[in-house]
Amino acid sequence: MINSSHRNEGPATPPNTCGIPKGSDTDLGNLALQKVIGYGHFGCVWQGTFQGSSVAVKVFSKKLKWEFNKEKDVYILPLMKHPGIVQFLTAGRMGKEYVLVLELATEGSLNAFLSRTVCDWRHAVKLALTLSEGLAYLHTDLQNHGVYKPVVAHGDFSSNNVLVRSDGSCALCDFGCSTILQNFRVCQTLEVRHSIAKRGTFQMGTLCYMAPEILDGCVNPSSGHSFLQADVYSLGLLLWELLMRCSDLFKDSPIPEHMLPYEPELGHSPTHQDLVTFVSEKGLRPTIPDLWGNISQGWSLREILEDCWDHDEDARLTAQCAANRLASLPSELF
Repeated sequence: MINSSHRNEGPATPPNTCGIPKGSDTDLGNLALQKVIGYGHFGCVWQGTFQGSSVAVKVFSKKLKWEFNKEKDVYILPLMKHPGIVQFLTAGRMGKEYVLVLELATEGSLNAFLSRTVCDWRHAVKLALTLSEGLAYLHTDLQNHGVYKPVVAHGDFSSNNVLVRSDGSCALCDFGCSTILQNFRVCQTLEVRHSIAKRGTFQMGTLCYMAPEILDGCVNPSSGHSFLQADVYSLGLLLWELLMRCSDLFKDSPIPEHMLPYEPELGHSPTHQDLVTFVSEKGLRPTIPDLWGNISQGWSLREILEDCWDHDEDARLTAQCAANRLASLPSELF
């Protein structure tokens, strides 16, 4: 949801909070915007107050009504409340703009958090576990007392689209590129609520987190399984990204500065062709430090990463399996 790299794009003007048109999802009359805290793919993100609480407010311009509705439709799915997913509070229209009102995660995006924070083993495991549990829940279809939550593929799983709360837990956000998969357990194929064909393009996500099959343009758009396993590939890169900031994994060695996946090898802004050559053609992945082999859980971490970012999507873990493996890690390193 929040892209901290765009924090200096200049001042933004709050939407008109007066005269909320008929047809709003809720009464937003007591929503107040205070300051811009970031920019997403489709909207500007503000910190504000709503009904006496601090909130995050994602604002979409009038011309982005389709994108607003697409993201809102994911948040309002039945049974979407989970600790690993940012809490949706309400949505509506303010003046000519559309807004999503969400919980405020005070530590900002995972990207921003890792840029300024070094974690010990306990905190790194909590970040990793809550991150994977959120994705596993998103990927799960649920039936509860006649209410159905379909499977959702995130579609743009990156450290800018994960938030960190003050308690050190992660919450997934920014579902603008997500795909809702209806009846996935039965048919394993797409019955998408928002057709890809409707917009004429398939939104691929953030370049350096793209799975090799997406980089190669080989995704079967009728295969829900492919969408989910592309998320798992991205999960492997996210886990690498946060574990590289774990102080206990670098005993007696300098802790690396925060880096995006493939940044050490390809620089900060690799091109599509750079990634195709490195990831797809050469089959290379981010470097796992050799010194992890000297740590009690180092090999377990290596296996989790490698099994998430395997070149063959069918050989990758599921998100739930990744969460289970992370849950089995001890709370302390010995």
